[in-house]
Amino acid sequence: MQYKISSLAFIVCINVVIGGCDQKPKVMSSSTGLMPPRAYDAQQLALGKDVFSSNCAVCHGDSAQGANNWHQRNPDGTFPPPPLNGTGHAWHHSTEVLYDVIANGSQPGQGNMPAWKDKLNKEQIDAVIAWFQSLWPDQVYAAWYEMQQRK
Repeated sequence: MQYKISSLAFIVCINVVIGGCDQKPKVMSSSTGLMPPRAYDAQQLALGKDVFSSNCAVCHGDSAQGANNWHQRNPDGTFPPPPLNGTGHAWHHSTEVLYDVIANGSQPGQGNMPAWKDKLNKEQIDAVIAWFQSLWPDQVYAAWYEMQQRK
């Protein structure tokens, strides 16, 4: 009997470890038990979609899906454009970090994201962030929101 319990415990532990490797957040709602409010309106989303389509979609895709191999380094050591639609790691970053990457480009050796601060104003950058966050499933947005509240 001891062997069966140990085997079962081992299987449960392996499942917990493997399940913990999933990139998707486990948070279904905010700490209040309610889904957090989305902090944008239809006008901002329309602007963000237009700006994204005109400037960002060429690399990140029409639906912000990113490159298929976004998590694998290019031959030069940089990463391809990541998805911004909630299926990648963008939700791990604060609004400030997202803004900084758009305005100033990616860090050397990380990616090939150009700086947009000379072409896009603050309102446009904020709108792009709002637009791609509007694509995030509630679960992903809630996890991002929780992280924003902790800083």
